[in-house]
Amino acid sequence: MIYIRSFLFNVLFVIYLFTIMTFALPILIFDRSYAFKLAHIWAKGSFILLKYIVGIEVEFRGVEHIPKGPCIIASKHQSVWETFALTIFFDDFTFILKRELTRIPLFGYYLIKTEQIAINRDNGRESLKEIAQKSRAIFNQGRQLIIFPEGTRRAAGAPPDYKSGAAFIYSQNHVPCVPVALNSGLFWPRHGFLKQRGKIIAQFLPPLPPDMKRDEFAQKIETIIETHTHALIDESLKAYPLARVNFIG
Repeated sequence: MIYIRSFLFNVLFVIYLFTIMTFALPILIFDRSYAFKLAHIWAKGSFILLKYIVGIEVEFRGVEHIPKGPCIIASKHQSVWETFALTIFFDDFTFILKRELTRIPLFGYYLIKTEQIAINRDNGRESLKEIAQKSRAIFNQGRQLIIFPEGTRRAAGAPPDYKSGAAFIYSQNHVPCVPVALNSGLFWPRHGFLKQRGKIIAQFLPPLPPDMKRDEFAQKIETIIETHTHALIDESLKAYPLARVNFIG
């Protein structure tokens, strides 16, 4: 049954996304707030599909730690799940993403409309300058930046591989940073087809103040995220032993 349920979810997940994007195309003539509302609808609808098709529930902890106004949301990245799930708490969010994503039919239109930060990752130092400039403009508008400090998805239990980008952005902008720990990779693996029954938990942790030294911030953010991610994984493996198939630690 897990194969059938996973296949059905994957098909409906894609159909659902492109259906709502197609019927909502007229909202692109209005301001970007309507596109963000559509993103919330997509996320919440996807939660329903997860629950009733593959048996994955969703829990958010520490939401009270999210500050008002501009901030960095620095999240562990194990799955596709967090790329849409975390957005439900923000009305004017921004991601840093590959420029190629803006060329995807329909989906790319919405990325452009919502003014996401699209960069060429091959440009190295020039990309960092672009990120610094655009992130400053984002925060000046009172928006939130969601970033994955490891840059790409890592399997649940894999050794951490934090890049310098999050610390660089933090050092260039006087805003707080909210670390996010999660266990999504246990149930929705980064490259796996099969979805395991269980509960995905995302935990928003107390924000780091905006005045830390860059090196201190880099060490702190990794320690906090990894410590709480390990705790969530341990908790989940006790409750859902079958999820161990996606754990590589």
